[in-house]
This record gives sequence, C-alpha cells and structure tokens, in this order.
Amino acid sequence: MSGILREEGILLNQEIATKDQAIRMAGELLVKNGYVKEEYIEEMLKREEISTTYIGNDIAIPHGTENAKNEVLESGISVIQVPGGVDFNGEKARVIFGIAGKDNTHLEILSNIAILCSDMENVEKIVAAKTKEEILALLGGIE
Repeated sequence: MSGILREEGILLNQEIATKDQAIRMAGELLVKNGYVKEEYIEEMLKREEISTTYIGNDIAIPHGTENAKNEVLESGISVIQVPGGVDFNGEKARVIFGIAGKDNTHLEILSNIAILCSDMENVEKIVAAKTKEEILALLGGIE
C-alpha cells in the first residue's frame, strides 16, 4: 500500500457505540501515524454533518472537509473492523476507513476503496480477518 496503511493504523474487533466515536477513532489513528494534525478530526466530524460518509456494503469512509487540507501531513488511511457494526444514519458500517489525502489524492484513495469494497466478498474477508497482516494483504491494491 505504498506506506499509506501501516499495521499501527488498523484496529480489529472493535465495539463502537456511535458514528462520532468511530470517526474520532479513525482520526486518532491517522494522527498517531503522522498522516494528519489533531485538528483534522474535527473536520472529519464536520464532513459527516454535511453528508454521511457511509457508502454502502457495510463501509464508511470518514474524511475531512475541503478546509482540512492544510491539516494533512501525508496521504494515509486507517482501518477499523467493527464486526457488530456501528450505526451511520440507519446504516450499519462494519468497516471504517479513515482517509487523508495530500495534494488531492483523497479522491483516488476513496475510489480504490470503493472499487475493492463494491464486492461484498472482499468486505466479508475484511470483517472476518483475525490479524492485521490479513487486512494488509487484502488491502494491498489500495494506493
């Protein structure tokens, strides 16, 4: 994944009560891995207020608003596996991808995740993964 996803950016078997908690958790992983500044998380929450980041097939892809681009240090993603799901406006997200794109790469990252996850079989493999290595292997095509 060309360094945009690291093992430290993956959380397995999480139980998350709210979408705000899920978005914060995804953002905190991006901060921890040096992809974004702390302020990016608030822009991720604002983005969700504008329009849901749930894209279907049990996938949500929280990301910052247009105003957040100065908070992005380098392109990166975080992945949170939530087998029981978390409610995103009446839809259940079982995989949360936090993304940050430097120099407008977020659209390409979003597109690659959407293509991979358009196949429900791939989503089920991500949800069933027992190790971070399995997630890295499954997501190897996302650049």
